[in-house]
Amino acid sequence: MGNPNGPMGWAWADHAKNAGGTPGHEHDEHGYDAGGATNGTNQIGELCAVLEALRAHPGSEPLLIESDSQYAINCSTTWVKGWKRNGWKNSQKKPVKNVELIKAIDAEISKRPGPVNFKWVKGHAGDAGNELVDELARTYAGDCRSGARDGYLPIEGWQSLLNSEYAHGTDVPPDVQLVLDGKADAADLRRPATETVPAQKQSLTDLLTEPEGVPDFDFSAPTNAHSDVSTIESATPAAAAPSTQAAGSSSGLTVSGTLTFSPAPKTSPYYNGQPMPISGTIAIEGYVDGEGNLTITNAPFFRK
Repeated sequence: MGNPNGPMGWAWADHAKNAGGTPGHEHDEHGYDAGGATNGTNQIGELCAVLEALRAHPGSEPLLIESDSQYAINCSTTWVKGWKRNGWKNSQKKPVKNVELIKAIDAEISKRPGPVNFKWVKGHAGDAGNELVDELARTYAGDCRSGARDGYLPIEGWQSLLNSEYAHGTDVPPDVQLVLDGKADAADLRRPATETVPAQKQSLTDLLTEPEGVPDFDFSAPTNAHSDVSTIESATPAAAAPSTQAAGSSSGLTVSGTLTFSPAPKTSPYYNGQPMPISGTIAIEGYVDGEGNLTITNAPFFRK
Protein backbone atom coordinates (compact mmCIF):
# COMPACT_ATOMS: atom_id res chain seq x y z
CA MET A 1 0.00 0.00 0.00
CA GLY A 2 1.68 3.23 -1.15
CA ASN A 3 4.70 1.36 -2.54
CA PRO A 4 7.47 1.91 -1.70
CA ASN A 5 7.51 2.22 2.07
CA GLY A 6 3.78 1.89 2.68
CA PRO A 7 2.24 -0.91 4.75
CA MET A 8 3.31 -4.24 3.23
CA GLY A 9 1.61 -7.61 3.05
CA TRP A 10 2.36 -11.09 1.71
CA ALA A 11 0.29 -14.26 1.34
CA TRP A 12 0.20 -17.72 -0.19
CA ALA A 13 -2.79 -20.05 -0.59
CA ASP A 14 -3.32 -23.64 -1.73
CA HIS A 15 -5.50 -24.41 -4.71
CA ALA A 16 -6.78 -27.54 -2.97
CA LYS A 17 -8.93 -27.07 0.13
CA ASN A 18 -8.16 -28.89 3.38
CA ALA A 19 -4.76 -30.05 2.11
CA GLY A 20 -3.01 -29.29 5.39
CA GLY A 21 -1.25 -32.26 6.91
CA THR A 22 -1.15 -34.28 3.69
CA PRO A 23 2.22 -35.09 2.07
CA GLY A 24 3.84 -31.93 0.78
CA HIS A 25 1.63 -29.64 2.86
CA GLU A 26 3.29 -28.89 6.19
CA HIS A 27 0.68 -26.45 7.44
CA ASP A 28 -2.70 -26.36 9.12
CA GLU A 29 -6.11 -26.89 7.58
CA HIS A 30 -6.54 -23.24 6.61
CA GLY A 31 -4.59 -23.76 3.42
CA TYR A 32 -3.10 -20.29 3.43
CA ASP A 33 -0.88 -17.97 5.41
CA ALA A 34 -0.35 -14.23 5.37
CA GLY A 35 1.73 -11.58 7.07
CA GLY A 36 3.12 -8.12 6.64
CA ALA A 37 4.82 -5.14 8.24
CA THR A 38 4.14 -1.49 8.95
CA ASN A 39 6.22 -0.49 5.93
CA GLY A 40 8.25 -2.05 3.16
CA THR A 41 8.14 -2.66 -0.59
CA ASN A 42 6.11 -4.82 -2.94
CA GLN A 43 9.28 -6.76 -3.85
CA ILE A 44 10.01 -7.72 -0.24
CA GLY A 45 6.40 -8.83 0.19
CA GLU A 46 6.50 -10.93 -2.98
CA LEU A 47 9.72 -12.66 -1.94
CA CYS A 48 8.37 -13.33 1.56
CA ALA A 49 5.35 -15.03 0.00
CA VAL A 50 7.54 -17.32 -2.13
CA LEU A 51 9.80 -18.20 0.80
CA GLU A 52 6.92 -18.99 3.15
CA ALA A 53 5.15 -21.04 0.46
CA LEU A 54 8.31 -23.12 0.01
CA ARG A 55 8.70 -23.68 3.74
CA ALA A 56 5.06 -24.71 4.09
CA HIS A 57 5.38 -27.25 1.26
CA PRO A 58 8.48 -29.41 1.76
CA GLY A 59 8.84 -32.98 0.55
CA SER A 60 9.27 -34.95 -2.66
CA GLU A 61 6.01 -33.92 -4.33
CA PRO A 62 6.30 -31.55 -7.31
CA LEU A 63 5.47 -27.97 -6.28
CA LEU A 64 4.10 -25.37 -8.69
CA ILE A 65 4.11 -21.77 -7.44
CA GLU A 66 1.89 -19.37 -9.35
CA SER A 67 2.67 -15.67 -8.95
CA ASP A 68 1.88 -12.41 -10.69
CA SER A 69 5.39 -11.15 -9.81
CA GLN A 70 7.92 -11.49 -12.61
CA TYR A 71 10.47 -10.09 -10.16
CA ALA A 72 9.93 -12.87 -7.60
CA ILE A 73 9.98 -15.57 -10.27
CA ASN A 74 13.17 -14.27 -11.90
CA CYS A 75 14.88 -13.85 -8.52
CA SER A 76 14.05 -17.47 -7.70
CA THR A 77 14.97 -19.04 -11.04
CA THR A 78 17.09 -16.99 -13.43
CA TRP A 79 18.81 -13.96 -11.94
CA VAL A 80 19.95 -15.84 -8.84
CA LYS A 81 22.37 -17.94 -10.93
CA GLY A 82 24.29 -14.91 -12.16
CA TRP A 83 24.25 -13.22 -8.79
CA LYS A 84 25.79 -16.29 -7.16
CA ARG A 85 28.55 -16.38 -9.79
CA ASN A 86 29.23 -12.67 -9.26
CA GLY A 87 29.45 -12.88 -5.46
CA TRP A 88 25.92 -11.51 -5.00
CA LYS A 89 26.66 -8.37 -7.00
CA ASN A 90 24.40 -7.11 -9.78
CA SER A 91 25.44 -6.01 -13.27
CA GLN A 92 26.40 -2.60 -11.87
CA LYS A 93 28.71 -4.32 -9.37
CA LYS A 94 26.43 -3.23 -6.54
CA PRO A 95 25.07 -5.50 -3.77
CA VAL A 96 21.90 -7.33 -4.76
CA LYS A 97 18.82 -5.91 -3.03
CA ASN A 98 16.84 -8.21 -0.75
CA VAL A 99 19.74 -10.67 -0.81
CA GLU A 100 18.75 -12.28 2.51
CA LEU A 101 15.39 -13.35 1.11
CA ILE A 102 16.81 -14.45 -2.25
CA LYS A 103 19.51 -16.58 -0.59
CA ALA A 104 16.88 -18.21 1.65
CA ILE A 105 14.63 -18.98 -1.33
CA ASP A 106 17.57 -20.49 -3.22
CA ALA A 107 18.48 -22.62 -0.21
CA GLU A 108 14.91 -23.90 0.18
CA ILE A 109 14.66 -24.85 -3.49
CA SER A 110 18.09 -26.51 -3.42
CA LYS A 111 17.36 -28.70 -0.40
CA ARG A 112 13.80 -29.66 -1.39
CA PRO A 113 13.70 -33.30 -2.59
CA GLY A 114 10.86 -32.58 -5.01
CA PRO A 115 11.03 -30.24 -7.99
CA VAL A 116 9.84 -26.61 -7.78
CA ASN A 117 8.42 -24.82 -10.81
CA PHE A 118 7.00 -21.34 -11.25
CA LYS A 119 4.19 -20.03 -13.42
CA TRP A 120 3.38 -16.40 -14.07
CA VAL A 121 -0.29 -15.43 -13.86
CA LYS A 122 -1.71 -12.03 -14.67
CA GLY A 123 -2.66 -10.07 -11.57
CA HIS A 124 -6.11 -8.58 -10.98
CA ALA A 125 -7.51 -10.58 -13.88
CA GLY A 126 -9.98 -12.85 -12.13
CA ASP A 127 -7.64 -15.72 -11.26
CA ALA A 128 -9.22 -17.14 -8.08
CA GLY A 129 -5.97 -17.98 -6.31
CA ASN A 130 -4.36 -14.68 -7.23
CA GLU A 131 -7.37 -12.69 -6.08
CA LEU A 132 -7.45 -14.56 -2.76
CA VAL A 133 -3.79 -13.97 -1.89
CA ASP A 134 -4.07 -10.35 -2.99
CA GLU A 135 -6.92 -9.78 -0.56
CA LEU A 136 -5.14 -11.65 2.24
CA ALA A 137 -1.96 -9.60 1.73
CA ARG A 138 -3.81 -6.28 1.52
CA THR A 139 -5.79 -7.15 4.62
CA TYR A 140 -2.69 -7.90 6.66
CA ALA A 141 -0.99 -4.74 5.41
CA GLY A 142 -4.03 -2.73 6.49
CA ASP A 143 -4.04 -4.41 9.88
CA CYS A 144 -0.37 -3.51 10.36
CA ARG A 145 -1.14 0.09 9.46
CA SER A 146 -3.97 0.29 11.97
CA GLY A 147 -2.09 -1.62 14.69
CA ALA A 148 -4.63 -4.45 14.75
CA ARG A 149 -1.86 -7.00 14.19
CA ASP A 150 1.90 -7.07 14.69
CA GLY A 151 4.25 -7.46 11.78
CA TYR A 152 4.81 -11.07 10.69
CA LEU A 153 7.65 -11.86 8.27
CA PRO A 154 10.25 -14.61 7.97
CA ILE A 155 13.43 -13.43 9.69
CA GLU A 156 15.06 -12.98 6.27
CA GLY A 157 12.23 -10.61 5.38
CA TRP A 158 12.95 -8.49 8.44
CA GLN A 159 16.65 -8.49 7.58
CA SER A 160 16.01 -7.40 3.99
CA LEU A 161 13.62 -4.70 5.13
CA LEU A 162 15.85 -3.34 7.87
CA ASN A 163 18.89 -3.35 5.56
CA SER A 164 17.00 -1.34 2.94
CA GLU A 165 16.50 2.40 2.64
CA TYR A 166 13.01 1.90 4.05
CA ALA A 167 14.08 0.75 7.50
CA HIS A 168 13.39 4.06 9.25
CA GLY A 169 10.19 3.94 11.28
CA THR A 170 9.61 0.20 10.91
CA ASP A 171 7.66 -1.23 13.84
CA VAL A 172 9.65 -4.34 14.79
CA PRO A 173 7.87 -6.67 17.27
CA PRO A 174 9.87 -7.40 20.47
CA ASP A 175 10.27 -11.11 19.73
CA VAL A 176 11.67 -10.32 16.30
CA GLN A 177 14.15 -7.87 17.80
CA LEU A 178 15.40 -10.59 20.13
CA VAL A 179 16.16 -12.80 17.14
CA LEU A 180 17.85 -9.94 15.29
CA ASP A 181 19.97 -9.31 18.39
CA GLY A 182 20.97 -12.98 18.56
CA LYS A 183 19.08 -13.60 21.80
CA ALA A 184 16.43 -15.97 20.40
CA ASP A 185 15.99 -18.56 17.67
CA ALA A 186 14.30 -17.60 14.39
CA ALA A 187 12.27 -20.81 14.61
CA ASP A 188 10.43 -19.29 17.57
CA LEU A 189 8.90 -16.71 15.23
CA ARG A 190 7.03 -19.27 13.17
CA ARG A 191 3.36 -19.54 13.99
CA PRO A 192 2.08 -22.79 15.50
CA ALA A 193 0.04 -24.69 12.94
CA THR A 194 -3.13 -24.21 14.98
CA GLU A 195 -2.69 -20.49 15.54
CA THR A 196 -2.67 -18.16 12.55
CA VAL A 197 -3.14 -14.89 14.47
CA PRO A 198 -2.40 -14.02 18.12
CA ALA A 199 -5.55 -14.59 20.16
CA GLN A 200 -5.58 -11.12 21.66
CA LYS A 201 -5.72 -9.54 18.20
CA GLN A 202 -8.27 -11.64 16.34
CA SER A 203 -9.50 -10.29 13.04
CA LEU A 204 -12.97 -10.69 11.61
CA THR A 205 -11.75 -13.59 9.49
CA ASP A 206 -10.30 -15.36 12.49
CA LEU A 207 -13.49 -14.91 14.46
CA LEU A 208 -15.28 -16.77 11.68
CA THR A 209 -13.10 -19.82 12.25
CA GLU A 210 -14.80 -20.71 15.56
CA PRO A 211 -15.91 -24.38 15.57
CA GLU A 212 -19.52 -23.29 15.12
CA GLY A 213 -18.56 -21.24 12.07
CA VAL A 214 -19.72 -17.95 13.59
CA PRO A 215 -18.07 -15.45 15.97
CA ASP A 216 -18.78 -15.65 19.68
CA PHE A 217 -20.82 -12.45 19.82
CA ASP A 218 -23.54 -11.95 22.39
CA PHE A 219 -26.49 -11.59 20.04
CA SER A 220 -28.90 -11.11 22.96
CA ALA A 221 -27.28 -7.82 23.97
CA PRO A 222 -29.42 -4.76 23.21
CA THR A 223 -28.17 -2.53 20.41
CA ASN A 224 -28.69 1.11 19.58
CA ALA A 225 -28.92 2.87 16.26
CA HIS A 226 -25.54 4.46 16.81
CA SER A 227 -23.68 1.19 17.41
CA ASP A 228 -25.07 -1.25 14.83
CA VAL A 229 -23.00 -2.05 11.76
CA SER A 230 -23.36 -4.61 9.00
CA THR A 231 -20.79 -6.41 6.88
CA ILE A 232 -20.33 -6.46 3.14
CA GLU A 233 -18.07 -8.72 1.08
CA SER A 234 -15.78 -6.02 -0.31
CA ALA A 235 -12.50 -5.02 1.27
CA THR A 236 -12.46 -1.62 -0.47
CA PRO A 237 -12.65 1.36 1.90
CA ALA A 238 -16.13 2.87 1.85
CA ALA A 239 -17.44 6.27 2.86
CA ALA A 240 -19.95 6.54 5.68
CA ALA A 241 -22.11 9.16 7.33
CA PRO A 242 -21.20 10.57 10.79
CA SER A 243 -19.49 7.99 12.95
CA THR A 244 -20.52 6.25 16.11
CA GLN A 245 -19.89 7.66 19.52
CA ALA A 246 -18.89 5.69 22.61
CA ALA A 247 -21.53 3.34 23.97
CA GLY A 248 -23.36 4.80 26.93
CA SER A 249 -23.45 8.35 25.61
CA SER A 250 -26.21 9.93 23.55
CA SER A 251 -25.91 12.92 21.24
CA GLY A 252 -29.23 12.66 19.42
CA LEU A 253 -27.38 11.91 16.16
CA THR A 254 -28.09 8.93 13.95
CA VAL A 255 -25.78 7.29 11.43
CA SER A 256 -26.47 5.82 7.99
CA GLY A 257 -24.25 4.44 5.28
CA THR A 258 -22.20 1.37 4.43
CA LEU A 259 -19.09 0.24 6.26
CA THR A 260 -16.47 -2.18 4.96
CA PHE A 261 -14.90 -4.67 7.34
CA SER A 262 -11.37 -5.93 6.85
CA PRO A 263 -10.52 -8.80 6.67
CA ALA A 264 -13.65 -9.56 4.67
CA PRO A 265 -15.62 -12.64 5.82
CA LYS A 266 -15.14 -14.28 2.42
CA THR A 267 -11.40 -14.61 3.09
CA SER A 268 -12.22 -17.25 5.69
CA PRO A 269 -12.45 -20.86 4.48
CA TYR A 270 -15.47 -21.19 6.80
CA TYR A 271 -17.45 -18.45 5.08
CA ASN A 272 -20.82 -19.88 4.03
CA GLY A 273 -21.95 -17.07 1.74
CA GLN A 274 -24.41 -15.63 4.24
CA PRO A 275 -24.26 -12.18 5.93
CA MET A 276 -22.67 -12.40 9.36
CA PRO A 277 -24.41 -10.83 12.39
CA ILE A 278 -22.13 -8.48 14.30
CA SER A 279 -22.45 -5.96 17.11
CA GLY A 280 -20.01 -3.43 18.47
CA THR A 281 -18.74 0.14 18.34
CA ILE A 282 -16.35 2.10 16.14
CA ALA A 283 -14.10 4.77 17.62
CA ILE A 284 -13.61 7.56 15.09
CA GLU A 285 -12.06 11.00 15.17
CA GLY A 286 -12.40 13.29 12.16
CA TYR A 287 -14.34 16.11 10.52
CA VAL A 288 -17.94 16.03 9.31
CA ASP A 289 -18.75 18.24 6.33
CA GLY A 290 -21.84 20.39 5.96
CA GLU A 291 -23.80 17.55 4.38
CA GLY A 292 -23.10 15.31 7.38
CA ASN A 293 -20.52 13.09 5.68
CA LEU A 294 -17.33 11.69 7.16
CA THR A 295 -14.96 9.35 5.29
CA ILE A 296 -13.34 6.71 7.49
CA THR A 297 -10.41 4.38 6.74
CA ASN A 298 -9.30 1.46 8.91
CA ALA A 299 -11.05 2.68 12.07
CA PRO A 300 -10.72 0.12 14.89
CA PHE A 301 -13.84 -1.91 15.64
CA PHE A 302 -14.64 -3.01 19.18
CA ARG A 303 -16.95 -6.00 19.31
CA LYS A 304 -19.34 -6.51 22.22
